[in-house]
Amino acid sequence: MNAEPEGRAGVDDQVLAVMPRLTQLGNAVSRGRLTEHAMKAAGIEVDRPAFSVLMSVHLADKPLRISEIAEKMQVVQPHVTRQVQQLERRGLVRRIGDPNDRRVSFIEPTGEGTAAADRYARTLIGWFTGAIAHWSEQDREDLGRLLARFADDVTAHLATLEDG
Repeated sequence: MNAEPEGRAGVDDQVLAVMPRLTQLGNAVSRGRLTEHAMKAAGIEVDRPAFSVLMSVHLADKPLRISEIAEKMQVVQPHVTRQVQQLERRGLVRRIGDPNDRRVSFIEPTGEGTAAADRYARTLIGWFTGAIAHWSEQDREDLGRLLARFADDVTAHLATLEDG
């Protein structure tokens, strides 16, 4: 007989109860009017996947290989290659050769790409700040702490899928 560890069913129910909210939030941020509004404020007309690549490169602390961008975004490398090419044509990113290996290049945002990503981020930050402005300072701190913990733990747990 497969006995569940004590409390496991309760935890499963708690996670299950949160799933519709995660879906709701994911849709609002990635597919909803908010993203369209923020992209419009950025003043750059590229498709969403390309803009996601730009944001990944912008938020990195160093130029990234296409494979690193794909890993961060959890997508396949050819997808990122196509998006980088679109961003290059628009002058939003550039390739930098690796001095140690001519076959490798790194991607970094141009000045125009950085400015567009900053405008996008400021729009999102302003919108989210307005959405939770009525929350107590403690609630805002708790959200930041728990969301960071959740994102880190989910990312770490995803790595176990690749190992098994």
